[in-house]
Amino acid sequence: MLQRMMNAEEFAEERFNLPDGGQWAELVRGVPVTLSAPDIDHGTIVLNLSKIFGTYVSTQRSGYPCFDLGIQVESAPDTVFFPAACYFTEGARFSEADFVYTNTTPPLVVELVTTPDRRSNIHERSQCHISNGTRVIWVVDSQNRSVHVIEKGSPHAKRITEFETLKGDPVLKGFSVTVSKLFEEPEWAQ
Repeated sequence: MLQRMMNAEEFAEERFNLPDGGQWAELVRGVPVTLSAPDIDHGTIVLNLSKIFGTYVSTQRSGYPCFDLGIQVESAPDTVFFPAACYFTEGARFSEADFVYTNTTPPLVVELVTTPDRRSNIHERSQCHISNGTRVIWVVDSQNRSVHVIEKGSPHAKRITEFETLKGDPVLKGFSVTVSKLFEEPEWAQ
């Protein structure tokens, strides 16, 4: 069955009519694509990121994270990815949080490779984010318990293991966290 091409605005309007309420749907070059539902590791990492970013935000005068916000990375045909998280360093706090997607480019994007389809297309996703103007991408790998840091203009990703510290510079000044904290199970799950 052929699907009709959509632009980002049409996709945002119709997303909730897709399977699973469009929760895992994205728009890739005008075509809606449904990713596999994430696993428990995905949820754990997002929970930990929200706590870690919450602590960081409380010490800063500007900037904020968004979760499950679509980012339009290509136009005509439109591509809208939904990374696990992104971080904005300018503008009114949480000004992007009420939208299904945004045209504003966040300087930091956090992608999780927790399912085979998320893992298989991460290179293309990362290149789209970088081409769109994102300065840094953190690719969190639950299988290898590491983070790959991709910086705009750098020829190679830097791998940070679970025993090392992930630093937020140059985008999140003063931010640091031991990578293992991203994978910690919440107390209630133990």
